[in-house]
Amino acid sequence: MASAAEASPLTHLTHRETRFQTEVRAFVREHVSPRVFEMDRQEALSRELIADLHGHNYMNIEIPGCYGGRDGSFFESVIAIEEFARVDPSVAVFVDVQNTLVNNAVSRWGDEAQKDVWLRGLARGTTGAFSITEKHAGSDAYALSATARRVEGGYVLNGEKHLVTNAAEAETFIVYAKLEDPDAEDQLTAFLVNAPETPGLRILDREEKMGIRASSTCPLVFEDTFIPEDQVLGRPGQGKQVALETLTDGRVGIAAQMAGLASGALDAAVAYAGERRQFGRRICDFQGVHFLLAELATSVEAARLLVYNAARLRDQGRSQGEYFKAASMAKYFAAEVAGKVTSRVLDIFSGAGYLKNTVAEKFYRDAKIGTIYEGTAHMQLRSIAKMIIGFREQ
Repeated sequence: MASAAEASPLTHLTHRETRFQTEVRAFVREHVSPRVFEMDRQEALSRELIADLHGHNYMNIEIPGCYGGRDGSFFESVIAIEEFARVDPSVAVFVDVQNTLVNNAVSRWGDEAQKDVWLRGLARGTTGAFSITEKHAGSDAYALSATARRVEGGYVLNGEKHLVTNAAEAETFIVYAKLEDPDAEDQLTAFLVNAPETPGLRILDREEKMGIRASSTCPLVFEDTFIPEDQVLGRPGQGKQVALETLTDGRVGIAAQMAGLASGALDAAVAYAGERRQFGRRICDFQGVHFLLAELATSVEAARLLVYNAARLRDQGRSQGEYFKAASMAKYFAAEVAGKVTSRVLDIFSGAGYLKNTVAEKFYRDAKIGTIYEGTAHMQLRSIAKMIIGFREQ
């Protein structure tokens, strides 16, 4: 019989994980914290910071060492995303998309020749982006209008993509389109695209957003864009499976963003409540405030546990169904917690938090995206319900 000592608490990190977390925190203090509000105002990540993120191997965490990567775990990617989000969720998004979506998709679905080219590039300083969303295909992610027509030596892509994160900085894109083949049972296909060497691809201007402003979000336009056949990721018609498994990883990444964001907001509230005085007392000494802080701390810890559990399941190679449910639960709950925590933190800061360029105001704006991208809150609940009830689509 296994003893209780053999099962570690979810929040207990290994020596390697603790060392990595400490390293990331030091990097964030030195390279991210001084730039947060300037990047938010400029609505762009610092070029120097992007170079530093690549140079310190935070953009290749899980890429195997044989391709030039850090050779880390999915859990380590989650640690990094959480730590960046505690200070600036925009930076966390940048790191998240690269690691949980782009790198993982190429690692899992790329053939050896693709890995040798694309993973090496991503490990050495190329930024990646993941492009599936279209204006009329948000939650219904597979109802795409972008097409791929088979021609000699490859495919010709036509269509538009919407809300592509990292698009302004990226060179490598994973793009989804439907094959123009009415006889094909499965039409959705994933393509690897090298933007600088792809005529017919246009990256349009950044969208102006409510939150995570320094994170770029741009439309893409494909006009008779030729993609060689050796840049199909997976097999033609296998795009749905590629997207499903990749986006499951991405949901855990976003859950880590939200847990980290909520933790950062809570830390700011605790510090402020310990300094702010009213009626001759620190406001944290009032029961209404310290009970609220206790409630928020409990919610943040619960969100972190769900995130860590999902990440551990991923690294242990548990069944796809078990992992899929855990990922959706973590993403749904962590996003809800982030919304609640940042709203209450703004209440604690009161008028001081309502001003622009303050920690409370920025976290409040940044949190909302958590219930929207990579599957809305309702889509997560729908996925969870399917797993526990087993209902069929109508």
